[in-house]
Amino acid sequence: MKTAFGEGPNIEPSALRGNALKVLAPLPDKMPGAENDSTTLVALGRSLYFEKRLSQNRSQSCSTCHPLNNGHAAVDNQPTSLGAFGKRGARNSPTTFNAGFQFSQFWDGRAADLKEQAKGPMLNLVEMAMPSDAAVVDRLKEDKEYPARFAQAFPGRSDPITYDNVAQALAAFERTLITHDRLDDFLKGQDSALTDTEAKGLNTFLTIGCTACHNGALLGGNGYQKIGLVKPYANQTDIGRAAITKDDNDKFKFKVASLRNVAATAPYFHDGGSATLSGTVRTMANIQLGLELNQEQVDELVAFLGCLTGKGISADGVGTAQSAPTLTKEHGGS
Repeated sequence: MKTAFGEGPNIEPSALRGNALKVLAPLPDKMPGAENDSTTLVALGRSLYFEKRLSQNRSQSCSTCHPLNNGHAAVDNQPTSLGAFGKRGARNSPTTFNAGFQFSQFWDGRAADLKEQAKGPMLNLVEMAMPSDAAVVDRLKEDKEYPARFAQAFPGRSDPITYDNVAQALAAFERTLITHDRLDDFLKGQDSALTDTEAKGLNTFLTIGCTACHNGALLGGNGYQKIGLVKPYANQTDIGRAAITKDDNDKFKFKVASLRNVAATAPYFHDGGSATLSGTVRTMANIQLGLELNQEQVDELVAFLGCLTGKGISADGVGTAQSAPTLTKEHGGS
């Protein structure tokens, strides 16, 4: 039987789409909260995202670990990232693309939203290492342009440059970092958006249990799950969310990673412990689902995950970004 996906007993596109839409969804065009963000506030946040004054030795910005230019997928593609003074963090840096759709921030969910998350790295001794929120404010007040820009973005404030406002501006910019991919096209009705192999991979994804955790518009990012549900994960040193909640039931639980742009955001897991997507697929099937996948299943799943790369982001994270926000070398940019 010949279908839109080639020869063989493949599921018809309309049926596959119907099954997918039961657990998945296209990404929205706007993030929650974006309706309150002015263009002036977003522009300020864009500048701050690239601002190296926000690190103690003026060597790093948000973009250092979460680059957006030239087709990068807003990750540095390292197991863990180098901080301002050359020390590495303990966890892999996740992408800032689509982050505002997630139900919490950081691998352990210790920040409720983008604004709260933005306050963390600047004061983290390993990351940007600023000594205090007051020091961040002083840096920006010393600049010849930021006082006026903050006044425009936060009109009517007697003292608009505050640490809280810095975080609010960064969050406003990050709410513009939305990608769209070929799965979105397929879910919206475009039969030809997926190749035959990708469609088979989607069908496998839907039928072997992946969507128990990786569901919704982000294919994840909406809950916590223990890594090593069936068999233990190799790295047992990071206890995950339990360090925040002090509840032993949360040991080795982490926020379920979004799979959007996953093919461009290697290495994988909270510790960056898996270098390849195929290896990660095998590991997840084994330790989460108790399955030993054959090579054909792995190849089809990897092909499907590749269709989740946003338009304008290259498969290896380096290319020409077309759908990402326009990023310029303005005021502290790079």
